[in-house]
Amino acid sequence: MKRALPPSLRQRQRGASLIEVLVAFLLLSLGLLGMSALQINALQNSHSSLQRSQATMLAHFMMDAMRANPAAARTGGYNLGVLGTPGPPAIPSVSVCVPPVDVSLPTHDQRAWLEAMQGILGQANTCGLISCAAAAGGTQCTVQVYWDDTRGTGGAAAQMIEIRSLL
Repeated sequence: MKRALPPSLRQRQRGASLIEVLVAFLLLSLGLLGMSALQINALQNSHSSLQRSQATMLAHFMMDAMRANPAAARTGGYNLGVLGTPGPPAIPSVSVCVPPVDVSLPTHDQRAWLEAMQGILGQANTCGLISCAAAAGGTQCTVQVYWDDTRGTGGAAAQMIEIRSLL
């Protein structure tokens, strides 16, 4: 059998107090804020990963163009700019990043490559360098792609992908 509570206890148990509701609302708000911060961080990392994949694809695009025209690559016809020194990436000078005028197949390939990079990775600080030189066993070609990834990484602006291959 259930006993009835005295009237003084019934009045105290009538409902949740305003403070309890406010604390619950505060905890819910903090949880939602944390979830939104995680979502923003995931989007930034996803964007950075996408740009890195696209930069790698563009570097391979130019390497494939040089493999299709190995005679010009071996004589330095595809060379574009001067490769930087090892260390943190720095965007090359702007004069190198301007697409050349089409006068031959190598300059056509360079122009298409630079325009594709600037179209896909963005106009700001997007550039590429190419260097082919004689090496043991053939011609060593290096392709570097530079881009600004401030939005994706949250601070590490200058990014660089480099691939090397023997032709």
